[in-house]
Parts: sequence; structure tokens; C-alpha cells
Amino acid sequence: MDNLRFDAISRIRDNHINHLTQPVNKVTEIFNSNVFTLAVARQFLSDEAYKSLVASIKSGKKIERNVGDQIAGGMRAWAESKSVTHFSHWFQPLNGLSAEKHDSFFTLKNDGTPIEEFEGNSLIQQEPDASSFPSGGLRATFEARGYTAWDPSSPAFIVDTTEGKTLCIPTIFVSYTGESLDTKTPLLKSIAALDKAAVDVCQYFDKNINSVTPTLGWEQEFFVVDSGLYNARPDLQLTGKTVIGHAPAKGQQLEDHYFGAIPERVYAFMRDYEKECYLLGIPLRTRHNEVAPSQFECAPIYEEMNLAVDHNTLLMDVMARVARRHKLTVLFHEKPFAGINGSGKHNNWSISTDTGINLLAPGRTPKTNLMFLTFFVNIIKAVHHYSDLIRASIATAGNEYRLGANEAPPAIVSIFIGKYLTDTLLEIEKRVGLNFDEQDEAILKLDIYKSIPELMLDNTDRNRTSPFAFTGNKFEFRAVGSSANCAIPMTVLNTVVADTLRSFKTEVDAIIENGDKKEIAIMQVLQRYIVESKTILFEGDGYSSGWEKEAAKRGLVNIKSAPVALGAYVSNKSKELFERNRVFASHELEARYEIMLEAYIKRVQIEARVLGDLITTMVLPSAIKYQNILLENINALKSADLSHIAYKAQREIAEKISYHINILSEKVESMIEARKKANKIAQPHKQAIAYAEEVKNKHFDIIRYHADKLELIVDDQFWTLPKYREILFMR
Repeated sequence: MDNLRFDAISRIRDNHINHLTQPVNKVTEIFNSNVFTLAVARQFLSDEAYKSLVASIKSGKKIERNVGDQIAGGMRAWAESKSVTHFSHWFQPLNGLSAEKHDSFFTLKNDGTPIEEFEGNSLIQQEPDASSFPSGGLRATFEARGYTAWDPSSPAFIVDTTEGKTLCIPTIFVSYTGESLDTKTPLLKSIAALDKAAVDVCQYFDKNINSVTPTLGWEQEFFVVDSGLYNARPDLQLTGKTVIGHAPAKGQQLEDHYFGAIPERVYAFMRDYEKECYLLGIPLRTRHNEVAPSQFECAPIYEEMNLAVDHNTLLMDVMARVARRHKLTVLFHEKPFAGINGSGKHNNWSISTDTGINLLAPGRTPKTNLMFLTFFVNIIKAVHHYSDLIRASIATAGNEYRLGANEAPPAIVSIFIGKYLTDTLLEIEKRVGLNFDEQDEAILKLDIYKSIPELMLDNTDRNRTSPFAFTGNKFEFRAVGSSANCAIPMTVLNTVVADTLRSFKTEVDAIIENGDKKEIAIMQVLQRYIVESKTILFEGDGYSSGWEKEAAKRGLVNIKSAPVALGAYVSNKSKELFERNRVFASHELEARYEIMLEAYIKRVQIEARVLGDLITTMVLPSAIKYQNILLENINALKSADLSHIAYKAQREIAEKISYHINILSEKVESMIEARKKANKIAQPHKQAIAYAEEVKNKHFDIIRYHADKLELIVDDQFWTLPKYREILFMR
């Protein structure tokens, strides 16, 4: 028992949590304590600086450099009052993580006098270089300069670790020539595009609406495992998932973990990270056990999208750091364990006006219902027309394992809207040749006024198999993976909806110019959009055997391979879409496509290497060691001149072990050769396809199958890797 697995289990047995969470009496007492909010800014800034900051946040006005010095000085004074010594531009590069480079407030004057200083230039813009981040060819080695630029709409915050405190300033990250090298820059551009297009359409209904903002409420699913067991599993350490491991006798089939009592160790961890999140202004509201053993979820109150994305990225950083204090490890991989639920990050998306209206909330008057229907139908149209791009936005190596299994939505993009709205759209579709004199009459005769007001928050069921579902006053994008940066799918969704709204307004205006009334023009275009997009509406079971055939008949895309799905980013249709809405230039899309392919290749490559190493250095030696003991036992029985039947069972077990060993040895060698061939392919797209089809699809499952069979045969004391039953049922 002298191996990592049993050492880890022993430590768990004796483990006591050393870090106890300090109780929080009221969240309101600590919420935003480490955030440079406008209330804090009011205390530390001059009137001029404060007004300039407010104008920048609310209307995007540029902050002058001299005012920037004042704001920076106020930030430093606030930070130093909390014992902060360093600052950092905090950004989200294209490796899927957050990044920061710390600089001290300390500097020396020309005469050598030490001072504490933070100037406007350092606040507004930095040159971190950061040349080793993925750029997709946008930056060559000899022209690798990159800039971070302050995003005033997301407030600065203080990260407080046990080792010190740092003032973090959310920023964008761009190249020397202006191309975006992060996830925030295109997100902000897509928000601006949606704002402009949505306000233009809102003007049909309410002239007082001057801005529209997308909101986001993410639901973060994750697994928590003991750090000792995690460290004894090289596959978890290097890939975030188990590449082998037999399902335990008890998994999630008893449905006893979902919403069950939170284990004490995890509860203490949750209390701890929640406290840090509240200090950082992350409005966490919900925590609970998820379906799979050792799987959990947390969710916040909805926020403006840019801030919500920053908060989700920051949450994952906080959770990983806090977990270590509790001798735990958080797994954000979409499918860390086979045979049980994977983890998603459901993105609940809506759009709200500056007058306080949720445009996806059905109203109680004909006018508000028509506005609701306008945005509702346009979103359906957008997702239908750009379904391949929606699918591409959630295509990753990790999510490839999750989609279509254990309550995760399938790879087929469809929309669930519920019976009431389905009936409403069918009613509109049937009314051909609209010709009404009065707005109210037109709407009343369509039964919209009668039916929509009754459709409140809970009058639509929840379809867990739908990748994109309307849930009362928002759309829930369920297909997003748990490790994803929300900015990626949200940038795509914002852009396709903005583009559809622009087209809608152009078409409606053309009808109005021909003499039709505004309301009739709107209904005519909506009616056509409903007819054109109805094939994407699906209310049934996305897992049913007949859905794939039905979807194919409808012409819906069913792309299971991530490398194939990613190709939608660089289609002519997508390039024109993003350029038309000023979100991406074509060469930026090409660069991101290359980065995403490279990420897929590297992740599958690492997984293949880890799988081969585990089989060669751990699984086969364990199997051979146990087989030798069996053979010694057989020989001993033979020497004792016992009958053949006495060792029949041992011989059969030894033969099974040999069978699995031989296949594993052969398949690992074949996988290595397939990897070598794939590595010689120059084109990233073809190389990614080769890794998906020749390395992953042809080898991973069969190698896992035979390794897992050996796990069931080999004596438990010789199996060096922690087993699922030990990892998943931590207490």
C-alpha cells in the first residue's frame, strides 16, 4: 500500500480542515468592500474627476489624461488605505484564463527619493508585452508589442490573498496595430452593436428608450475533489479529466446527491469563496449539490453582461485559490468523469432598456406585447440563420465530451419556447394578408393581447435537453461549457441578434415607406421570420433516437466534432456578419480560428500523451504484477499435485489479463503512431481533424475500455490510481 493512492486516502481519513471560515453576519456589511465603486469614487475623487468617471461609465465619454491622473491618485489613496502595495492591469487573453502583471506603487524620484506613485498613464494604458499569449499570427516575434487599456465600465477591485493585496484594473488587450487579443474587446464591440440596433427598433414603440444593455446570469457547475487524490491522478493534474477509470457500483443512479445536504468540507469551502466573492462585488445568490456525486453549482444575481463576464472569470480564479486552503481542488472541465453528468455554464441572456424594461418579458398591453414579440421573434430568426456560428461558439475539446450526454444538450442547435408561445407563433403564421386599420384591433384579433399576459415566468416548462431555451423572461444558452469564458458565446449571440434587428428595421421601414402602417409592417415581417425560422423550434426530447433524423429533415446542423464546428467562424457569411457589425475584421477571425484549432490540437495531444503514459507506467505494471502472483499460485498448486480444476479460475483470470494487456500495448503503440502522423500535418484545420478522428476517436475509448476492465480484475492493493468510488464520494 506504499503508493500515492493509499497515502492520499489515509490523509483524507485523518484530515481536519485547518482554515475555518470566518462567519459573515450580513452580506450587505461586506459586499463591494474591495471594489472601487462610484460610492467609493465619490469619497476619493474631486468633483471634476468623479463626473468624468461617471460620464465614461454611463455614456462612454473619453477620460482626459489630466483627469486620469486625478482618478489614478484617488484609486491609489483608496487602495493604500487597505494596505495595497501593487497594482495590475487584469485582462483576459485568448488562452481562456485571466492574466495580470503586478507593478509596485513604489518608485524613485530623480534625486533618489523613494515615493508612492500611480499616474493616469499607468491607469489608462500599459504595455505588458505579453508576447507569449496566443495571437494566431497577429503578432510576429519581431513585432510583439501589446497594450492593455482601462475599461472604466468594469470597476477596479482588490485581490486579497494571504500573501498580499493587489489593486486590479480590468482592461482590454490589443496589439500594436489595434487588433483584439482578448475576449473583452470583441464583447464590448458586440454590446455596442446590439445597443445601437435594439434602440433603433425600440423607437417603434417607445421614444424614451435611449440605450439597451444585454444582461447575463451564469450558472457555474463544477466538481470538487480532495487534493491528495487529485495529486495521485496524473490525468486530473494534466488534463482536468480522468482518461481512464471504471464507473463505481453506485454513481448518480439513486438521484441522492442533487439538492442534497452539502458535505461539510465543501460547505466550508463554499462559505470561504462566497465571502471573497462578496468582497469583490460578485453577487452570488445560489449554491447547491448538482446531479453527479461531488458536483456542485453556484449562481449570481443577473448583471450587465460585461461585468457579469468579468465576475465569472474572477470567480473561477477565487474558487481555485480558496480550494487549496481546504486541501481541495476544483475541476472546471466539462467531463472530468465518464458515465455521470458533465458540467456546463448555463448563460441566461436577456436585454434591458435604460427605462427599466426587460425586452424579453411579456407585457400587459398590446404595445408592450408587440415589442416583446418583435425581439422574441428576431432572436429566434438570428439563432436559426446563424445556428452554425452559435454551435461554433461553444465548440471546445472539453465540451465535445459533454454535449449530448447525461442531461447536457445535444450538438444540434434548436430552441425551446414552450407550448403557449409556440401556439402564439403558429397563430401569427396562419394569418396571411394582414390588413387592419387599428393597432389594437390587429393585435387583439391575433389573440396576442389575450394570451401573452398570462405567460408569466413559470408558464414555460424547462427542457434540459434544449441547448437554447426560453425560460419566461430570458433565453438560457445551456450548451456553454463550464470552463468557457462567457464572453465568447455572448459575443456571437449579441452580434447575430444585432445584425438581425438591423435587417428587421430595414425591412419594416421599406414597408412603411410604401404606405402601410407601422404595426402592420412589423407584423408582416415578423410573420415571415416565423415561417423562415420555425424549423429550429423543438419542444421534445433532444436525446430521442428520432430527433437526429428529424433534425436532418429540417436542415438543422448536427456537428459533433469541435474542429468541424469551428469552421463556421471563417465562412464568408460569418466574416461579413462580424465586419458589418464592427466586431471582428476578417483577419482577426482567421487568427482566432487558428488559435481555437491549436488549443484543440494541444488538448487532445496532451490527453493522448497522458493516456499512453498511464497505460505504460501504471496500468500495465499493475496488471503484470498481479498476473505474476496468479501464475505463482498456479505453479504452486501444480507442484502440490492438485487436480487441474483447482486452478482453473486463476488461469482464466491470468488469460483475461493477458488479453487486455496485449490489446492495450497494441493500441497505445497505434495511438502514438497516429499522433506522429498528425504532428506532420502543416494545415491547422487538417491537423485538428486528424487528432479528432485518427487519434481520439479511434483510440481513446478502446484503450479506456480495456484499462477499465483491468481495474476490475487486478487486486485492489496493486492498483495505484485512485478509483472513482474514492474520488467521487468524499466526505
